[in-house]
Amino acid sequence: MSVDVDKDPGGAPGAADAAPALLELRDLHVFYGAIEALKGVSLSVAEGEVVALLGANGAGKSTTLKAASGMLAPRSGEVRLRGERVDGIKSHELVRFGIGHVPEGRRVFARMTVLDNLKMGAYRLKRPDEADLERVFSLFPVLAQRRKQVSGTLSGGEQQMLAIGRALMGKPELLLLDEPSMGLAPLIVRQIFEILREINEQGTTLLLVEQNASQALQLADRGYVLETGEVVMSDEASVLLSDPRVRAAYLGEVAEDDAPAG
Repeated sequence: MSVDVDKDPGGAPGAADAAPALLELRDLHVFYGAIEALKGVSLSVAEGEVVALLGANGAGKSTTLKAASGMLAPRSGEVRLRGERVDGIKSHELVRFGIGHVPEGRRVFARMTVLDNLKMGAYRLKRPDEADLERVFSLFPVLAQRRKQVSGTLSGGEQQMLAIGRALMGKPELLLLDEPSMGLAPLIVRQIFEILREINEQGTTLLLVEQNASQALQLADRGYVLETGEVVMSDEASVLLSDPRVRAAYLGEVAEDDAPAG
């Protein structure tokens, strides 16, 4: 469903006005062959924020994260981290700049143990930091219990926890999360979002792509709405959560204009 609002180039009120931008995307244009997936996307994430990126399937949400983490090179536009241009730097090199990416579909190393998956997250370090490992086990106690278990035998929720924990082992300042609730039971989704809140409270900035708009906006400080590769709306999360157009498009409610007469 389309959210028919005036386009906003990416500036939104709220925390980003008061705090310096940790991440800035400026007029990003990204193509898959001849198909333009992002048509001038601009957004910012301030240090310490949680920012939600909403939109229908095919809106460009995952593409935006991939461009931010170096998995896709924009044809034009800029990616800036703390003011420094990082577009063109490969994703495995961007890890040392403090960016972690939890991809859609979890993508754990299925034949490796939980512990070895976590160690892979710290590959840029000479050796895994035991304090980082203990932090992950504190956030996800089930991973500590299953540290010797082959990752492909974990449940979907446990694999999602492992994917997040693996990214945390790289000591990210900014964590990009792509659909962390996908395919999970409601109880597990609530657990995941409670842990994401704790991760943010511990000092990690979050940029979150999520189909579960209600959960995402309850966690986030601000949000952006993408439609066919363009930012069409941006505001504080509480404002977006109460906006009838957003509620109709992403929360399954009927907008007043669409409600049947009588």
